[in-house]
Amino acid sequence: MKRSVRRVRKKSGRRKAGGTAMAAAAVLLTAGCLAGCQKKQVNPGDIAGFDPGEQYLSLWVHSIEDTEEGQAYRQSVDRFNEVYNGQYFADIEFVPRNDSGGGYSDKVNASVMAGSLPDVLTVDGPNIAAYAANGIIQPLAELTQEEKGAYLESILEQGTYQGKLYALGVMESSVGMYYNKDILAEAGISVPEAGNPWTWSEFLEILEELKPLMEEKNGYPLDMTFPVGEASIYYYAPFVWSNGGNLVSEDGLGVDGFFNSEEMKETLGFFRVVVEKGYMAEAPIDHLFESGRAAFKFDGAWEVNTVYQNYPDINLGVAPYVTGDNWDGGRYTPTGSWAYAASSGTEHLEGATELVKWMSGVESGMRIWELSKTFPSTYEAFDDIDVFQTDENYAALYEQLKEYGHPRPKTPVYPQVSTSFQQALESVALGGQESGPVLDKSVERINAKLERYIRK
Repeated sequence: MKRSVRRVRKKSGRRKAGGTAMAAAAVLLTAGCLAGCQKKQVNPGDIAGFDPGEQYLSLWVHSIEDTEEGQAYRQSVDRFNEVYNGQYFADIEFVPRNDSGGGYSDKVNASVMAGSLPDVLTVDGPNIAAYAANGIIQPLAELTQEEKGAYLESILEQGTYQGKLYALGVMESSVGMYYNKDILAEAGISVPEAGNPWTWSEFLEILEELKPLMEEKNGYPLDMTFPVGEASIYYYAPFVWSNGGNLVSEDGLGVDGFFNSEEMKETLGFFRVVVEKGYMAEAPIDHLFESGRAAFKFDGAWEVNTVYQNYPDINLGVAPYVTGDNWDGGRYTPTGSWAYAASSGTEHLEGATELVKWMSGVESGMRIWELSKTFPSTYEAFDDIDVFQTDENYAALYEQLKEYGHPRPKTPVYPQVSTSFQQALESVALGGQESGPVLDKSVERINAKLERYIRK
């Protein structure tokens, strides 16, 4: 098997799945002053390369320029200006996030109030609904079916709110259910093929079978935690979806009967069994899977490169994501990352949409993979990147994205939903509390945040 990827992902890269979802709460403001406020004027000649007759397009990105990701953005903008020379000129500004996810969102927030948003800005996938509902971004100009068809279905679904396409992802992400091939071979366990995943009941039987062997290795069948922050909903909401449930209503404005549904209660019950049976450690253990003391692990796509680079003795595989016992074959696996959108302040929607398409398109996607090893967002980019054809683990993650990718809940109060999901997991799975009262209380808290949108 060819292993052509050997670069270690920077620690900060692990937040690509949605690291600013919580910080988005600070941005949920109205854009009422936009119409009466003045944007900064830039004239031809003010910036090198901006010539008379070109339409100026300002762009903000959430990264530091002096990083691999930042360089990918810079190079994509430079290529846009080459290709569209004489028609458009894109001017990129790097507004990095801080450790808590602020910085970038703080500037967006201030610019909403001042009426000085750029023409195009990056938005973390789970926050697109909130930015749209609060008038920070506007629907893109019309795309043809051919243009839309270039993108993974999960990208289009993530960028759509209330039936309108607001954003196109520059990158995609996924979570793998990784397994140690040597451990499973020792236990005589075969992994199912894609499209035929283990159900909860089957997986619990597998974990029970593995428990004595893993105790001999001073480990656990499963390396799993319920981390505070965005990772919990990113990794584990798929268990709700594959069980026939949803966390929010289709319009994103209702949670009663969804967040506290029977399907949600059953999902929390599954995780409670995993904890009670001792299939996972209640307290996190560093490098449990990587040290050969766990048979399975749920982690982001970066785990493949981490193992290849730092733990070459681990014989790594990617199994199909576990599903509820009554899974109907629908989409359910983790997705979501940064996207481009046209701000509500732009007066050049057609040009802004061209820039969004370019920055999220095939060439830009291949560049962001080459420089930062972040998954692209278009079918063609995946097809043209050798590793997704030659490496079985990367191929499995792409197949999962292509066939089963499902965006996180689309709601203007996403931060509250994400926090409540993590708290419910902790309270029920780890704390042993009854799921009904925990979820009903969560619904009350989320509804309190939803009131302003329902009243609109």
